[in-house]
Amino acid sequence: MTNQYVNKVVNGESGNVIIDLTGDTLLNANQLASGIKAHARSGQQITGTNTNDANTSDATATASQILKDATAYVNGSKVTGTMTNNGAVAGTIGAKDGSYTVPTGYHDGSGSVTLANVESLIPGNLKDGVSVLGIIGTYSGEAASLQAKSVTPSFSQQVVTADSGYDALSQVTVGAIPYSETDNEFGGKTVTIG
Repeated sequence: MTNQYVNKVVNGESGNVIIDLTGDTLLNANQLASGIKAHARSGQQITGTNTNDANTSDATATASQILKDATAYVNGSKVTGTMTNNGAVAGTIGAKDGSYTVPTGYHDGSGSVTLANVESLIPGNLKDGVSVLGIIGTYSGEAASLQAKSVTPSFSQQVVTADSGYDALSQVTVGAIPYSETDNEFGGKTVTIG
């Protein structure tokens, strides 16, 4: 017998195969944890040499970086996570200079932040050619109804406004203050204002 390892045992009387390692996955010592014993498909005994699973000295995770109530080993010690599971977080921004603060913790990636009050962002409400959030304005202004007025001067303060039905005044014309000079009986002039 040239091969010292037994990898297949057959009952010679019945022909039944009792043990057959020949179809097993090919194993190497570095695929088994250190000290674990198994047999290769050749029948040879293998003692594991892989120390990766046992070595956690280079792990750097902290409890706040591990999901709440989940456990892991860090530097050989079991650590229970404290990170909050926020799932799908939803938020709203309601002002042009507003922001949304994302809460600390885990997010499942299906959350969203939306803008509030965007229904008024329509082309007719935005100045022509101005783009806001991809909406290009078409409003070019409406013709204002303007009124021209004339007022009589006065020695009292006057407030001049547009009449009902007008948006504003286009101009206000203030008449000249009446002024006249006449000779008087004393050799001088009499000036009349107003």
